[in-house]
Amino acid sequence: MHVLIATSGVLSPEPVVEFTRHLMGQNGRVTLITVIEVPRAFLEDLHASDGRPLASDEGREEAVARYLEERGRKTVEPVRIALESARIASDVRFVEGDDAATGIAQAADDLDADVVVLGATRPIFNRDAWESISARVMLESGRTVLVVPSPPRADVPDKRNAPDYRNAADSDSSAD
Repeated sequence: MHVLIATSGVLSPEPVVEFTRHLMGQNGRVTLITVIEVPRAFLEDLHASDGRPLASDEGREEAVARYLEERGRKTVEPVRIALESARIASDVRFVEGDDAATGIAQAADDLDADVVVLGATRPIFNRDAWESISARVMLESGRTVLVVPSPPRADVPDKRNAPDYRNAADSDSSAD
């Protein structure tokens, strides 16, 4: 099975490694991608302000490739390191695009991925979820999509372990 992992830098590495291990089986393969919007005008302005205008198409493409590589490496690094630590080889690719969902869906098609693993960056069970990247990848790619929730934030209490007080009034009154 070919597992495509798409990250924007917020994907929790530990659950991704565990899911990937189970999904890929013994003969599977893994591709790790991120979709990056390249600010071409900004790069040109940046080089012009340094006195090194990007005069040629070759110079522009070199600057874009360098930007993709630097930004891409930072983004995928936590997941790549976790996969490597678990002895799961991955092919790393950086996709240029201004729409993450379209870029991921296109990569899934180009790579003939069997399943796409990506992170939930917002609650997935509300009305706005159908505008989310994960929902759009599911619809646009026609592939199985596994959405890994983001880790719990430290400032939000974990409700799964909280006491259940819903019937506390009932149980107090029955004790009288």
